[in-house]
Amino acid sequence: MKNAKVVMAFFALAAVLAMCSIGIAVAFKSVIGIFGAILLVCAIMGYGFKTKRQFRDKGLL
Repeated sequence: MKNAKVVMAFFALAAVLAMCSIGIAVAFKSVIGIFGAILLVCAIMGYGFKTKRQFRDKGLL
């Protein structure tokens, strides 16, 4: 497996864990936690897509 695919797998795992944290924040009834988790998901997904574009431009994917 190419190194770039391993990096993308870690981004996918991080995004899934961040999405799970939204559910945990809902269970704890923490409004700040919900918004923080949503921002975390957006940040991870955005950085993951940015990294994927860079890998694709370099021909690593």
